Amino acid sequence: MHISAALSRIAPSQTTAMTDRATQLREAGRDIISLSVGEPDFATPPHVLDAAKAALDGGDTKYTPVGGTSRLKQAAALHFARDLGIEVPTSQVTVSAGGKQAIFHAMLATISEGDEAIVPAPWWVSYPEIIRFAGGKVVPLHTHAKDNFRFTAADLEAQIGPRTQWLLLNSPGNPTGACYPAEMLLGIGEVLRHHPRILILSDDIYAPINYTGARHATLANLCPDLADRILTISGVSKSHAMTGFRIGVAAGPEWLIKAMERLQSHSSGNPCSISQAAAVAAFEGPQEFLAEWCERFRARRDLVVGAINAIPGLSTPTPDGAFYCMVDAAPLMERFGDDAKLALHLLDHGVAIVPASAFGHRDGFRISFAADEAKLVEACRRIAEAVA
Repeated sequence: MHISAALSRIAPSQTTAMTDRATQLREAGRDIISLSVGEPDFATPPHVLDAAKAALDGGDTKYTPVGGTSRLKQAAALHFARDLGIEVPTSQVTVSAGGKQAIFHAMLATISEGDEAIVPAPWWVSYPEIIRFAGGKVVPLHTHAKDNFRFTAADLEAQIGPRTQWLLLNSPGNPTGACYPAEMLLGIGEVLRHHPRILILSDDIYAPINYTGARHATLANLCPDLADRILTISGVSKSHAMTGFRIGVAAGPEWLIKAMERLQSHSSGNPCSISQAAAVAAFEGPQEFLAEWCERFRARRDLVVGAINAIPGLSTPTPDGAFYCMVDAAPLMERFGDDAKLALHLLDHGVAIVPASAFGHRDGFRISFAADEAKLVEACRRIAEAVA
């Protein structure tokens, strides 16, 4: 076997591994409720499906430009302006096969061996692996439940070093549901003004799923003087229940967008033409249903938070956005040893979750409440029974 040094630096995704294990158990006849994957259970909106069918019927099955069709870039620019308050020309927009690919290409295009990236923890599982694959060093910025899993400007300043190349921001966040309000982002922006070499990744993929009642805040809108080094990630997977379509969009400085597209030209090439047509409909079509979906998620959040906090040994703060809870199980660790063993114990009792250690955290687990209410009620009952 000849595995590259780059590949040997990374581990498989634990969220995918747990989801695959749950699928295998279900196929073997086990009754497993999977709360391990972040995938809305809502049906993809009909107008999006109609656009995909029309693209198929119209023969829209050929190569497109590597970075996306001009029509989708225009629709994405509309989305960035309308929903995130970021005005960008289409030359500063690119389309990829999911937001993950855009992040991967941005890191590979800019990180040299030994460069550092500050990543708030708990983090989305792929952030550190992508950085390590690119040859960079992950600098954790640990956050805590008592602070609603948010870091301050002072916390950031303390982690910046001479090799800092990137800061990764995710709001609303996976796996914690943490949202950064405008006043906190303005403070973070002030720190970054004193460090002009640092690039910022603002992952806003969960922006429509916000329970705070305030307009979504993002750094490129609040600090336009920093826009020439901010890459904002968005897409349709989470907001429009289009995870299988694999479309992400990114807005940033033109030099970085061109670098990402150069890399994409030698990796996947263009995103799927049919998916691009569907994404145009998602961005340009009706948006009113998003508020209704958000309220459904809010009700599920309240159900899960209430149920978990009623179980002795478990607790969770109330997330401000996305559809995840980061559950603290520290009181149970003397009994189970670590959160990976606790996750297997819960799987034995018919519930698939992901241990906190997968996210750079410890002594707990993440629950995705992107599932119907009946499954969530039963899953919480099984968790209570398993730890009793």
